[in-house]
Amino acid sequence: MASISSSPRTVEEIFRDYSGRRAGIVRALTYDVDEFYGICDPEKENLCLYGHPNESWEVTLPAEEVPPELPEPALGINFARDGMNRKDWLSLVAVHSDCWLLSVAFYLGARLNRNERKRLFSMINDMPTVFEVVAERKPAKEKPTAAESGSKAKATTKRSSDGQVKSIQKLAEESYEDEEDEHGDTQCGSCGGNYNADEFWIGCDICERWYHGKCVKITPAKAESIKQYKCPSCTMKRARP
Repeated sequence: MASISSSPRTVEEIFRDYSGRRAGIVRALTYDVDEFYGICDPEKENLCLYGHPNESWEVTLPAEEVPPELPEPALGINFARDGMNRKDWLSLVAVHSDCWLLSVAFYLGARLNRNERKRLFSMINDMPTVFEVVAERKPAKEKPTAAESGSKAKATTKRSSDGQVKSIQKLAEESYEDEEDEHGDTQCGSCGGNYNADEFWIGCDICERWYHGKCVKITPAKAESIKQYKCPSCTMKRARP
């Protein structure tokens, strides 16, 4: 069952608690996914997925005490298992787990001041969410590149010819500042606007130009179903006789 883990109180202690619980849940939904899937039998009672500060995970019944010692995760995750596509169900559990992780972190940080809460959220927000990991998506803040480079610890939002998603997350946090400098001149092939870390971008697999998703009317969700993206210019060129 969830525990306060020696009552973390500082921003750093709460973040370590969050990171440990998050790591446990990510493990359940990725490396240990077959075991997790089997445990979530719809015939059992209301089950919850807990992540623990020591990076372990547990599927069990909710706490009996009212109110509970900590905020509780989503109840009855097992009931929808057989009524949904497996990937969709895991993504749903991931979204609810993200909500739970945030609620626990800010419950433990109830006595933090405004600046400390802001710093805690900033530290949490620098990490991919559980949903982004499970759905193989990446944080929108990350920088796109013209092509994936084996020497760089990152990936791009482009899709390769085999349909494999290459999203915008770098694989090493320390490379982010270098990428900011290297790709600061990236411009949208449609409007000419400079790269903005808060906007979704998509790269053309033909000309390798980058575009604001809004400029070419492509949303992150729509991009997930595109095996090879061709920008409007390349599409027009191919259509000519």
